Amino acid sequence: MKEIQAFIRTNKVNATKEALANAGFPAFLARKCLGRGKQMEGSAAVRLVMETGDLPISTEGETLTEIMRLIPKRFFSLVVEDDRAALAVKTIIEVNQTGNPGDGRIFVAPIQETYSVRKGKSGL
Repeated sequence: MKEIQAFIRTNKVNATKEALANAGFPAFLARKCLGRGKQMEGSAAVRLVMETGDLPISTEGETLTEIMRLIPKRFFSLVVEDDRAALAVKTIIEVNQTGNPGDGRIFVAPIQETYSVRKGKSGL
């Protein structure tokens, strides 16, 4: 089994939920979170702020307004069978890919064991 962890834009939550359900992944966890990527490292915008102290304005409202600002994101987590992990990742990418910085990040990790709290047994 694999755990798929995805950090996505807040405006893509509903579309992501719908796409995952339509692809056969109705069970997942979604949480609000704050974070930032590394796309700003070494950029011209960072150099400009360091030299002038002025914060550039972004039409996206996410990447350039403040250098170390934490951006609201959504965290999705779902556990799937090994042979369905690629489909889950593909589904998330198709819904969330805009080609702009801040589209998100997906991590895939192996799951060694699972337990049902209600049944007290191993396995799904």
